[in-house]
Amino acid sequence: MSKIFNDCRIFKFSSHAVQRMFERSFTKKDVLTAIRNGEIITEYPEDKPYPSYLIFAMVRGRPLHVVCALDFKDKLCYIITAYEPDPKIWSEDFKTRR
Repeated sequence: MSKIFNDCRIFKFSSHAVQRMFERSFTKKDVLTAIRNGEIITEYPEDKPYPSYLIFAMVRGRPLHVVCALDFKDKLCYIITAYEPDPKIWSEDFKTRR
């Protein structure tokens, strides 16, 4: 897990994230695996109310992007969305936009 998420006490999934995960056949376990083993590819420090991060990981042989926001004070990690990156938009390694 990226060190930044080591202190998260609780991971909260937004209803949007759960809906998108269901539509794309990703489980909560998949998303947590991505957060634990993935790589932060973009940081959004100015996002409100908390800074957010785009994480990339390969999970069950599929590329996965997870967007999470981190409340450092209360040590909560909010899962905003999760999706399989579109190869038309992302490079072959799924880490940079075309």
